Amino acid sequence: MSFKKGQSGNPSGRPKKDMANLKPLLAKHGESVLQKVIDAALGGDLTACKLVLDRLYPAIKPQAIPVNVPIGETLPETGNNIVTETMTGNVAPDIGASLITALSNQAKLVEFTELSQRLERIEQQLGTRQ
Repeated sequence: MSFKKGQSGNPSGRPKKDMANLKPLLAKHGESVLQKVIDAALGGDLTACKLVLDRLYPAIKPQAIPVNVPIGETLPETGNNIVTETMTGNVAPDIGASLITALSNQAKLVEFTELSQRLERIEQQLGTRQ
C-alpha cells in the first residue's frame, strides 16, 4: 500500500499509552520484579547486572570546572590566551574548545551589534528611518 504525497499514513497518530493503568501494576509487582532482576544479576545475567549497576552508579556527567585564562584587551587576544593555555596543558582540550566556541559566539554578538548600530546611523543620515 502506498501513501499519497503529503498525506500521513497514520493521521490519528500513535496511540497513547495508558500510564494510569501501569502505575498500580508497578506498585503491586515492583518489588518482586526488582528482586528478580537482582537475582538474575547475581546469577550472572549481564543485562540484569547493567540494569542494577546503572541505577546504583549512574554515569558521571561532565562538569564545568573553573579555569584561569588571562583575558586579553581584544577577543582575538583572549582567543590566543585560551589556545596557549590549552596547548601548554593548563586547560583541558574539551574545556578549551568550549571556551573558543563561547568566544566565537561573543564575537558574532559584537559584530551584529556593531552592524546594527552602523545601519541605524546610515539610515538616520539618509532620513529613511521608519
